[in-house]
Amino acid sequence: MKDFRMDGSAIEQTDSHRVATSELRAFVERIERLRAEIADIKEAEKEVFAELSGRGYLKRPVRTIIKERATDPDKLSEESAVLDLYREALSNG
Repeated sequence: MKDFRMDGSAIEQTDSHRVATSELRAFVERIERLRAEIADIKEAEKEVFAELSGRGYLKRPVRTIIKERATDPDKLSEESAVLDLYREALSNG
């Protein structure tokens, strides 16, 4: 199989080019598999949130809790203090 340049002239494939092509193809295929797995996980998460909603829970507070649990405790504490400060400033204004 020959590859061609934009001008239509043939590109000779060297062994290193074939190896690089094979390696590149393997990387691309791995990324494609990972993206498929991510899509499956997102779909499963969507189903869990639908079930949660069906049981009467609100999605937004649960998403907030999940985000907070994933955040560094020190950073979360700092953000909470700043948020309280802003809320207080706005309620007095």
